[in-house]
Amino acid sequence: MNWLNHALGKEWNIAPAGGLTGDAYIAENQNRRLFLKRNSSPFLAVLSAEGIVPKLIWTKRMENGDVITAQEWIEGRELKPEEMQHPRVAELLHKIHHSSELLHMLMRLGKRPITPDENFKNLKRQIHANNLVQKFAEVQDALNYLEQLLPVTREQKQVVCHCDLNHNNLLLTKDGQLYLIDWDNAMIADPVMDFGVLLKWYIPMEDWNSWLKQYGVVHDKKLIERMYWYLLADSLSYLLWHNERNESEKVQERLRDLRDLNTHVYEAILN
Repeated sequence: MNWLNHALGKEWNIAPAGGLTGDAYIAENQNRRLFLKRNSSPFLAVLSAEGIVPKLIWTKRMENGDVITAQEWIEGRELKPEEMQHPRVAELLHKIHHSSELLHMLMRLGKRPITPDENFKNLKRQIHANNLVQKFAEVQDALNYLEQLLPVTREQKQVVCHCDLNHNNLLLTKDGQLYLIDWDNAMIADPVMDFGVLLKWYIPMEDWNSWLKQYGVVHDKKLIERMYWYLLADSLSYLLWHNERNESEKVQERLRDLRDLNTHVYEAILN
């Protein structure tokens, strides 16, 4: 971490902040703390300006080409799973999905929407290349459902989606500010990619109507069909990821999720 000390000065104490990449750090100097990250996306500046992530303090380019960002350290906590039902989560998602500034910035960074047709084609190719259809009957069922529901996913409004919406990525500060962090997987897509995950894993089915009303859309059959299409595609992607790494326990977990989704699609939509 000598390069960080060089960037900040010897008076700062720097420690790893954890995480999978090892590129995040906490810097402390007397009563001041900063959250540092190496090679964050330029997207962070717009997210900060919109009040979606903690305030960006500065950005520095190092001699080796790395870019270091420093954000305000916030005193707060992750949301508990049951708190994902709070109207403020719906309001924050609505703000993100309707932000033209976020959309324009992501497009300037070279992101383009991946259509459901492209997504399905890629998934099918990878699944067959890994022989998952032969191994697991539920994979073939999921592919069949994806093909049946594919037409309803076309020609939908494309917005900035976070694509990793879980309670660990929502931070509530002591003064009541809500932030959504960890934007490494952001893409331009149908907003149901985000709120579908939230509905499926955090909101009781009997409360879906009221949550969607808070978010600002009408609950209807086509929306639920789109939601399950993306949940199935997401579940297959995770299954592929764990299978390629020979993580057999995780593969079994994902197969259980897939069976659950297949049952919901069959009973609630196609039957």
